[in-house]
Amino acid sequence: MMPPVTKNLIIINALFFFGTIVLERYGIDLNNILGLHFFLADKFNIAQLFTYMFMHGGWSHIFFNIFAMWMFGCVLEQVWGSRRFLLYYILCGAGAGVVQEIVQFVHYEMVLSAYDNVNLGGQIVPMADYLNLMVTVGASGAVYAILLAFGMLFPNQQMFIFPLPVPIKAKYFVIGYAVLELYLGLSNSVGDNVAHFAHLGGMIFGFILIMYWRKKNRNNGAYYN
Repeated sequence: MMPPVTKNLIIINALFFFGTIVLERYGIDLNNILGLHFFLADKFNIAQLFTYMFMHGGWSHIFFNIFAMWMFGCVLEQVWGSRRFLLYYILCGAGAGVVQEIVQFVHYEMVLSAYDNVNLGGQIVPMADYLNLMVTVGASGAVYAILLAFGMLFPNQQMFIFPLPVPIKAKYFVIGYAVLELYLGLSNSVGDNVAHFAHLGGMIFGFILIMYWRKKNRNNGAYYN
């Protein structure tokens, strides 16, 4: 039986996704309202650090996030308990958003601040309008934190990852994903509209939380093996 927090997180994400599709027919862009805007943009709201993680940009986006949430979240919730798992999920999701904001600010200071307008596909867009287009959505930051936690709690668990012909230990799977995200985030030629640094941000906050809990529960081996 699926534990309650994992089940409800999947349901909430699905409801928001289908709600986005329905409201779009009435001219309401829920991703634009609840997605995480750049903090210097007019449409930024602090609550978006939490609402953005329930929004998604397409079918494949939400499918893979929900699949990973189910696959690894169920295990973590059973080990940690529902309250700790929910706290971990929300804090890491918000932390991923904070890291994404920092990365966008660095990009703004180093590149965008020198311009009053941006050439967007041949259309000249005022900088104020362009900043409002910098929107982040998705549970991926929290999901990557879940992957990290699984790798830290069960480092030697064998996993079959397509298209690899042999199983790989969870710790190597997580390290590989982190390295890949760092490479893609630093690459200027990717152009995939994926918030790679938000993924890394979720993992960073997850690592900090887990290390804090390990120190706090040093004499209790129930949570960590």
